[in-house]
Amino acid sequence: MDPRIREQAQVLVEHSTRVEKGDNVVIVAPSVAADLVVALHELIGDKGAHPFYMASDSRAARAYLRASDPEDFETPSHIMALFEEMDVYISIRTEVNATETSDVAPEVLAAHSRAMSPTLEERLSKRWVATQFPGTGSAQLAEMSLEGYENFVWDAINKDWDAQRAHQQQMVEILNPASEIRIVSGDSTDLTMSLENMITINDSGMHNMPGGEVFTAPVPDSVEGEVLFDLPLYHQGREVTGAWLKFEDGVVVEHAAEKNEAVLTNILNTDDGARRLGELGIGMNRDIDQFTYNMLFDEKMGDTVHMAVGRAYDECVGEGAEQNQSATHVDMIVDMAEDSFIEVDGEVVQRNGTFIFEDGFEA
Repeated sequence: MDPRIREQAQVLVEHSTRVEKGDNVVIVAPSVAADLVVALHELIGDKGAHPFYMASDSRAARAYLRASDPEDFETPSHIMALFEEMDVYISIRTEVNATETSDVAPEVLAAHSRAMSPTLEERLSKRWVATQFPGTGSAQLAEMSLEGYENFVWDAINKDWDAQRAHQQQMVEILNPASEIRIVSGDSTDLTMSLENMITINDSGMHNMPGGEVFTAPVPDSVEGEVLFDLPLYHQGREVTGAWLKFEDGVVVEHAAEKNEAVLTNILNTDDGARRLGELGIGMNRDIDQFTYNMLFDEKMGDTVHMAVGRAYDECVGEGAEQNQSATHVDMIVDMAEDSFIEVDGEVVQRNGTFIFEDGFEA
C-alpha cells in the first residue's frame, strides 16, 4: 500500500472527524478506493470505534434512477435510521466513469435530490468529511496521468493543516466584521451582497479534504448584479460552460450558459431557494494549482471565488439572520487571476488573486 494512503487515512480520522472510542463510523466509498477503506478500518479499530462500510457504485445509481418514476421517490427510512445512529460519516469519492449519470433526466435527479434532502440534513448534523481517492476516471477527467493525479491529490491533502488554517484566518478576520462585499472580474462579473450577521468559516479540512477556503453565506435578498462563472461546472455527468446569472433582490431573474443550459435551468428550478445564493467561498489552497473538473478541489484553488446557489450552511448563519433553504447546493467558480478584485466595505482586499496580506499585493 502506498504510504500516502495511510497518511490520508490518518488525516481523515484524527484531523477531520476526530474519531473517538465507541463512535459508530459509516464509510461510503467505491471499490477502487479499497486500500483507503482498509487503512481507515485499521485506524478506526485502533481507536476502539465501530466502522460500517457501504459500497457506492455509479452504475447501480444510474440503473436505479433510470428505472424510477420521480413521483415514487421518498425519503428512505432505512438510510435515515443508519444516519441517526452514526457519529461519524466519511465519504470517499473517485470516478470510474465521470459521465455515468449523464443520460438520467435532470428532472429525475432533481426529484431524487429533494427526497434525499432530510437524510442530507441528518448527515450534516454529525461529524463528517468528504474526500477524494485518486482513481483512473478522475485522472482522465483532469486530463492527467494516474501518477500525476496521485501526486496532485496527495499534495493537496497530506499537508500542514495548522499552517494552512493560520494563513486563511487572515481572510476570516477581514470578512467576519464586514457589512458588504463586492466581486468584480473583467466586464462580465460585478456582484455585491451583504454579509451582515453572517459567519465566515475557516475550512482547514474538517469537512472537506482537501480544505483550503474561507466561506460564508450572503443575506439572501441582498445579492445584486451579474456573474459569469468562467470555469466549467461538471454536474451529474454533464459539463456546463459559461454559466451566467443575473440577480435582483437576491433572486436569479435571468440565466444562460454556453453549453448545457438546460442543466443550469434544472438546478435553478429545484425549488425557490435554488434561485438564491447560499454560499460565497474564496479559494486559498495554493497546492491546488490547476483545474480538474472536481469541485472538491477546484473550489479551493488559489485565485478563485466560488458561489453556490441553494442551501446555506447552518454554521454560516448568525443569530437572527435568514438562512437560505433548498434541497440543492451547487458551486460554480469565477477565475480571479486577472483583471479582478474583491472589495470589502469599500476597501480592495484582493487584486488579481493576491490578498492584501500577501507579498505582491497592489492596492
